[in-house]
Amino acid sequence: MSNRAHLLEAVTFAQAGDWDAAHQIAQDYSDSTANWIHAVLHKIEGDTWNSKYWYARTGGHQYEDYAADISRELSAIRQFLESV
Repeated sequence: MSNRAHLLEAVTFAQAGDWDAAHQIAQDYSDSTANWIHAVLHKIEGDTWNSKYWYARTGGHQYEDYAADISRELSAIRQFLESV
């Protein structure tokens, strides 16, 4: 399975509410998109400090970009992954 396909799977898990499965995948990669997913997962968890740490590793995404609209942010990640 490619990195992109695996990260899409992580987004699918996150959108379904399976934080742990999504986290297991996201932490296996270190590219900026995996870091973005990782950041959102920690935002979902309510761990602001850890979330901001991962956002800093995304290459430009910010904690505040989508505020609390996790659904819209996960959709944006999915859209990005499907376009590359």
